[in-house]
Amino acid sequence: MRKSHGPAFSKQMIELVQCPTCKGKAVIKGVFHDLACAQCNASGWVVAATGEALPLEELVTQLSLRLQAAQRHISELKQPRATGPEAIYQEGNRRGAGGSNRTLD
Repeated sequence: MRKSHGPAFSKQMIELVQCPTCKGKAVIKGVFHDLACAQCNASGWVVAATGEALPLEELVTQLSLRLQAAQRHISELKQPRATGPEAIYQEGNRRGAGGSNRTLD
């Protein structure tokens, strides 16, 4: 059954790109000092489809979703994966007693 009204069941990630005005730095050069970029609400990110800044509550959520995805990717890259004959030896083949690993060593 499709949902027809109310909030979404899960938060969807919105595609973000760097702000073209500040080039993702969140500040622009003023005459005497740096000023917060008004185009992106001083975040450095805008919506890819429209180029508009997100409201601050939505921006925090979207940046958190991106950070969580990046952390998952980093943790996957840190886990070494066996290759070749070692991979076959390391994975459980469930051929032993009670479904345990049997290697025939």
